[in-house]
Amino acid sequence: MSTELILVRHGESVANVTPVIGGMTGDVGLTDRGRRQAELLAERLRAEKFEADVLYASTLPRAQQTARYVSQALGLPVLDDAELQELRPGDADGLSVGEWKSRWPGLADGMWRRPFQAFASGGESWATFLARAGAGLTELVARHPGERIVAVTHGGVIEASLALVFGLGPTTARVKFALANTGVTTWRHDPAADAAHWTLVSVNDAAHLSGLAPEGDGLSAIR
Repeated sequence: MSTELILVRHGESVANVTPVIGGMTGDVGLTDRGRRQAELLAERLRAEKFEADVLYASTLPRAQQTARYVSQALGLPVLDDAELQELRPGDADGLSVGEWKSRWPGLADGMWRRPFQAFASGGESWATFLARAGAGLTELVARHPGERIVAVTHGGVIEASLALVFGLGPTTARVKFALANTGVTTWRHDPAADAAHWTLVSVNDAAHLSGLAPEGDGLSAIR
């Protein structure tokens, strides 16, 4: 029996547009535009009579605030899952991107070429983040076999899901994905499949945002 895993990126956040390193300290939640994006997503879910079995969210404020809109639309409580957090920035949390680059010279420009190098002291590297995010998503699927899971998370976690399934490990050339705020990516997992267990059903579905003016890429150092 297959399991559906639906990953929703949070709405536009203050950390996205400032830009600030948005860990638990630097993340102050959504912008007005981000709240409107979440409202539009909720309206779409209601219009489509979308149903799910369980709703999870990253514990970062921007994901928690987005998840409240999804919760109201689905009639489900939000279950917190810290493993759905974005890459953990350690001591860079709350700094501006400029301050981060000044405090750790050369790190920002070289991070993706050195995948085992921490984002900052006490933070995760791209490699450790991939492992943690992949394990967290695998655990969600294992916990809810045959169910439809909605998880409100971050661009990096969705990117990690794509990278891991497509075999783009930490030492391969990084492929970046332009993921819209509140965009929806859907996976189907079938443990009984003869070959690939994962099927990518849709990626970055943001049809509910068609009435909004085009946004920037919404990408900060921590998304």
